[in-house]
Amino acid sequence: MSTLSASTRPRALLSAFRREVLSLNARLYAAQAKGGPVKQHAQGYKGGKGQKLTNKQRRMEAIRNNKSPGAFVSLPASQLRHELFQSQRLDELDLPYFRAEDLTEGNLGKALAFPLPENDAVRVFGMPRNVLLDFRILSKAVSVVRDVTIKLVDRLQAASEESSERNRFVLSGSAGCGKSYLLIQGVEYAASAGWIVMYIPRAINLVNSSTPYSYDLRAQTYLQPVFAQRTLERFRSVNEHAISSLVTEDKVDLDDGLSLPQGTPLLKLIDVGLKDQTSAPTVLAALLEALGKQTKVPVLLAIDDFQALFTKTAYKTPQFQTVRAWHLSMPRLLLEYASGRKVFARGAVVGALSLSDKTYSLSQELRHALGLQPWLRPSPYLRVAPEITTFTRGVQVVKVPEELNVNEAATLFEVWNKNRSLHTPGNDELFLAKYTESGGNPRDFVWKGLLSTLQT
Repeated sequence: MSTLSASTRPRALLSAFRREVLSLNARLYAAQAKGGPVKQHAQGYKGGKGQKLTNKQRRMEAIRNNKSPGAFVSLPASQLRHELFQSQRLDELDLPYFRAEDLTEGNLGKALAFPLPENDAVRVFGMPRNVLLDFRILSKAVSVVRDVTIKLVDRLQAASEESSERNRFVLSGSAGCGKSYLLIQGVEYAASAGWIVMYIPRAINLVNSSTPYSYDLRAQTYLQPVFAQRTLERFRSVNEHAISSLVTEDKVDLDDGLSLPQGTPLLKLIDVGLKDQTSAPTVLAALLEALGKQTKVPVLLAIDDFQALFTKTAYKTPQFQTVRAWHLSMPRLLLEYASGRKVFARGAVVGALSLSDKTYSLSQELRHALGLQPWLRPSPYLRVAPEITTFTRGVQVVKVPEELNVNEAATLFEVWNKNRSLHTPGNDELFLAKYTESGGNPRDFVWKGLLSTLQT
């Protein structure tokens, strides 16, 4: 015979029923996480005081029982059987790969796919966020060969036999005109042509206090050992074959009185920095100096967010004063090669100005120093740091066209259309409408034009 009284029995039954509902909902979320069938249970159940349990209450209770996946899980592709989801992917299209020998005027306005093998420079060093987002939406990394692409390739071909002192460029243009894409094309060309490549895709990370730093009394700069070690690791992964036969031409002095003799293989020099993080900044500087003296292989140093190397950083001194970028080891090392103080016997230094991050934007002082707007002088009440003039001396400005021509835009439209990224059927009317609305700006044409067709 039950020990529960008549007054407590309904309450106990209600509690048991509530536990059963929570258990069913927990199994519901678990089935959804595994891609299994989803069934409806107790949708109309009302809890205490006649109130219906909300989804948030069920989810929180399931989390307490450790039976909820805790995150949205998409429907498995095997269950997307409707013809709407049966799309032609770019990897099924016959797109030629981006190779040095294919960058000719005959391929102007055509789309080329980046192969991106395991040791590819862009794959290993990374890429700007806006480009990464484009490549994640597209089923294959693709870019369009523009007229400015051929011009940059011609400059790099000439630089392969000359000193980097005469081949220091910075890509300039309006926001969204394709400067980062053009720099990636230059990096991919150099890697395909057998160059040694060092690519800094997000120079803002050098100055936004995202990695540790320490003051070096000997060099009177703030060292960034973590970033230097990561750069060495990525550099070795990308250029291991190209530098396998290269050695140091001079004795290399490291920290703590250690030194490497003349003729040390560069791979062994890099290994020293990979094993000892504190010596990574010194090893990186010695590596670039050794690459600058050799004449067997040309070297490309590519820097995106180039303007960040001339700004006030997020790093602070012990007195809580702002550290300027050229007082940090990594930005200063890059600026020494960009300014021509240190050179590569064969190679080039190419930077790209980014206008997307307002925290580290292009200042009036840098605009005036690069000659972008000579009529717009800095305020006479503003003290201009002499380092800005020193580190930009001799840097040539390459203007990137602000708009795509019709053939380039048509190729870009075709790529996104064949990727089934458009909600509206792709036709001539849609192309001309979006091309006109965006004024031909590449980023606006894609994000505010083509992809806006997904909005309802």
